[in-house]
Amino acid sequence: MTIKQLVDEKGRVQTGVFSSPVESVNYLDYDLRTVMDRPRSRLARKWRFNQFQFVSVMSGHWVFGLAIVDLKLVSNGFFYLYDFASGEMLEQTFMQPLGRGTVIEPRPEDGVASFRSKRAHLRIIPGPESRSISVTAGDAIRGMFTMSEDVDPLRLSCPAGYNGWVYTRKSAGLPVTGEIRWGDRVWRCDDHTRGSIDWSCGFMRRETAWNWACLAGQLADGTSVGLNLATGVNESGMTENALWLDGRCIKLDLARFEFDRYDTSAPWRVATSDGRVDLRFVPSGVRKERLNALVLASNFRQYAGTFEGVVMDDKGKKIPIAGLRGLMEDHFARW
Repeated sequence: MTIKQLVDEKGRVQTGVFSSPVESVNYLDYDLRTVMDRPRSRLARKWRFNQFQFVSVMSGHWVFGLAIVDLKLVSNGFFYLYDFASGEMLEQTFMQPLGRGTVIEPRPEDGVASFRSKRAHLRIIPGPESRSISVTAGDAIRGMFTMSEDVDPLRLSCPAGYNGWVYTRKSAGLPVTGEIRWGDRVWRCDDHTRGSIDWSCGFMRRETAWNWACLAGQLADGTSVGLNLATGVNESGMTENALWLDGRCIKLDLARFEFDRYDTSAPWRVATSDGRVDLRFVPSGVRKERLNALVLASNFRQYAGTFEGVVMDDKGKKIPIAGLRGLMEDHFARW
């Protein structure tokens, strides 16, 4: 049964892992207060609410990522493509003051996300059990992807800080079709290409730092596999950690990341406390961003690379992971 609204009639947010879709994140109805219990205004609720969507497409030869971010004071749209054969990282980033040209409808299942500036247009459009992603930038860049079989996402709402909360909807290991043209080159999906979706919003902690891992691919036996792991965010007695096998979501316990923040070529290790995941990640390319603008700040590194190791299904069967592409992230944000 669909959950019509995340915030109830008394201004309280529902928390937990949801098996049912959430139709609307009605954040303006939330009883947001200061740390001294003073009610915040409707305007304050509007301006303190952050939203972002990130999608990735993972092939054996390349990785594509695209994000639409609305932080109210500023919005951000970016996309990149890392080619493993050439070692080249192609990327474009666009900023808009006061969220101009940016729309992220607060409906996790069917809300459209769009970023438009003079130089680019990025869109994420939901369909039945799918997402369509399009990107246009100047005359040189055109991309269109469709992710399908999004039938069992992880849906999680949890507290954030003293009086905030975050809602996230994630999927990984989804079949993808489409292509992107960048200049005179074209990267096309094949039958093994898989993708991931991250839809997140909320009254987030003023300062947040996290590590994140995501992989999506196909095993030699044809099984689709996807993984989402994080630490430092969405951990108030619940986690956003999950494994997908042929589209079925298996919830995971706490994740632990081991890495050298100051050596971008060093391998990572990530494992879960329930023993279901133990992986090594070798980075190949990195997208970096460093911003310090008084109110807002970001120190962001997202790595494209290769996973090796083992994951375990819910029946205790160990599944070798070898050569699957994915992402690792180390991020500090102040917003």
